[in-house]
Amino acid sequence: MKKTTKKTIPAATKSAPAPKNAAAAPAVKAAAPVKKATPAKKKAVTSPAPGTFITAKVNIGFGNHLYLRGEGPGLSWDHGIAMDCTGSDLWTATLKGATIPVTFKVLVNDVTWCAGNDFTAEPGTSVTVNPVF
Repeated sequence: MKKTTKKTIPAATKSAPAPKNAAAAPAVKAAAPVKKATPAKKKAVTSPAPGTFITAKVNIGFGNHLYLRGEGPGLSWDHGIAMDCTGSDLWTATLKGATIPVTFKVLVNDVTWCAGNDFTAEPGTSVTVNPVF
C-alpha cells in the first residue's frame, strides 16, 4: 500500500473557493480614499496700535490738576481727560490705539487752556511738552 502525504497549507494563505455563480457573490466595495486633514488657516494676528505717551513738565500749584483735550483716541475738544501726576512738576497720560498723529492741548483743571499752538504726537511715540499758562 502506498502512503500518501498530505500537504497542509497555513490558514493565512488558503483562499476561499470561488462561487459557482459570479453574479451571486457579494460585491466588494473599495475603501474610500483617506483625505489628509488640511491644517487650519491661521488668523493674521494684528497687534493693537502702540501707546502714545504724553508728558507735561509744568508746576501748576498744589490742588490743581492737568487735563488733555484734542483729537485722538479718547480725546475730545469739549471735555478733557485727566493726566496722572508722577512728580511735583511732571504729568503723564497714555493714549492707546492711535493710528494717526494725535493733536492736543493741556488745560489746568480742565478750564484754563495753555498758550500757543496745539501740540502733536506721532502714534507710538513719547513726547514731552512744556506748556505755558
